[in-house]
Amino acid sequence: MQHVDRTQGLAGRVAVVTGGASGLGAATARALRDCGARTVVLDRAEGGETADGIARIAVDVSDDAAMEHAFGQILAVYGPVYVLVNCAGVAAPASVVRRGQAMPLSVFEQVIAVNLFGTINAIRCAVPQMIEAREGTQAQAGVVINAASIAAFDGQVGQAAYAASKGGCAGMVLPLARELGEHGIRVMGIAPGVFDTPMTQGLPQASRDVVFAATPPFPPRPGQPDEFARLVLDILFNPMLNGEVIRLDGGLRMPARL
Repeated sequence: MQHVDRTQGLAGRVAVVTGGASGLGAATARALRDCGARTVVLDRAEGGETADGIARIAVDVSDDAAMEHAFGQILAVYGPVYVLVNCAGVAAPASVVRRGQAMPLSVFEQVIAVNLFGTINAIRCAVPQMIEAREGTQAQAGVVINAASIAAFDGQVGQAAYAASKGGCAGMVLPLARELGEHGIRVMGIAPGVFDTPMTQGLPQASRDVVFAATPPFPPRPGQPDEFARLVLDILFNPMLNGEVIRLDGGLRMPARL
């Protein structure tokens, strides 16, 4: 089997990671940097876990004008985007009705704005750069990877907004792969289960116990962000991966309630 040198395919390429200041996004940004990519993180947080050698732009992914400006900066300073990994996301558990009171629509809107609109906002800004850079060649123009969640398929009580947003991130993968394939762009999704990130570390221990009770015997732990990042690299270097959402959950099927 031929060995793939991952530094060759990404060296000098521009890779953008939304939500890259922490968690899965930070691990992905580091992995892309280590493969030689010119890596840019887009995140509302100006600092974070990312290390030296990674550029940062503070931006709200749901703001269309701000994102257009950010991608314009990326093009001017670093060059056209080749890899886009959408990791920006928020989780705001809320029941639609609680004690007879309706959930404020703004709660649902905020989750959709960041998780779903933020994803398509980044895609619509990155794809024209990929297409223009490829003009006149038959080479791959770029790869888009959406971070969905197993909540898209196993949504729990109180996760209507989060599950809907991540279901949208998963649902757009195939139609976008079909639409953008003629331009040499692949589109994939990853649906992680419970990973050891700031988002999940805040869960009460009782909730974590319920989750892991539903986990197959191996591995008996949450996923590590570097394992998500490794799958990102596997997708980038396997051209036959396209139009699919991969569950990365260790076999976990979430119970209805925590």
